[in-house]
Amino acid sequence: MLFKSTYNELLKIAYKPRSYIGLGGIVLIIAIILFAMKVDGMLYISLITGQFEQSLLFEGNILNGNLIAFIIIQMLIIHVPLLIAFVTGDLVSGESAMGTIRLLLTKPISRFTILLSKFFASCIYTFIVTLCLAFMSVVLGKLIFGTGDLMVLKSDGLVVFQENDINWRFFYAFMIAFLSLVTVATLALTLSCFSENSIGPIVSTMGIILLFTIIGSMDVPIFDSIRPYLFTTHMAAWRYFFDDPLNYTQIIYSIIILLSHIAVLLLIAFLKFSKKDILS
Repeated sequence: MLFKSTYNELLKIAYKPRSYIGLGGIVLIIAIILFAMKVDGMLYISLITGQFEQSLLFEGNILNGNLIAFIIIQMLIIHVPLLIAFVTGDLVSGESAMGTIRLLLTKPISRFTILLSKFFASCIYTFIVTLCLAFMSVVLGKLIFGTGDLMVLKSDGLVVFQENDINWRFFYAFMIAFLSLVTVATLALTLSCFSENSIGPIVSTMGIILLFTIIGSMDVPIFDSIRPYLFTTHMAAWRYFFDDPLNYTQIIYSIIILLSHIAVLLLIAFLKFSKKDILS
């Protein structure tokens, strides 16, 4: 029953034109970035390497697909949550607005199963978006710019990863990026249970992300005790896989925080959805 219900939710997502806005937006934005880097990429790279050219000699293909993929992920990962919320924030509130929620809740299936199927459908959609981002950035980036060592600029200097030490880092980076986006999708789904229209959950989700991001970026002592528990603090945890050596403690901690937010948000969503008035 859960599998069939999840399949039906995926069909609903597939039939909505807004579901393709996120995918189309990612394709368009990455295409523009690839074109810009192909035309003026070396100028962009010179701005980074200029401060090191007096003490270091750079050889080989610096502007390669690995560097392009890293740049794309860093630029887009803060914008993708909006594309995710645009779809997942509509899963419950959209049906409430159209009145189909009444028919759905009269079916011989528990509300727990209904909401769980919507959650799984949102996870699958999020995975597709993440997969699209990975393909457009890593695969196309390497096809267009070739491969080579990855040069990453850190606050304390420049780190260079050898070509044979990169692919697994991208794989796990996208996995933890997927987990952070699932957290956003769960937040939007939970807010969707409290609304009768689609705009409210989408705007509220982005408002919460913006608020948490501001709190996390403000160097104010009063926020020091809150900052480590905000999910937005750990949405950039994918960058930990480009540290040398890896900080396994921080990676595991970020995963636990993200999973904890997902669990708490799902619990709130279940409590609200179980009490939803069928006549509302």
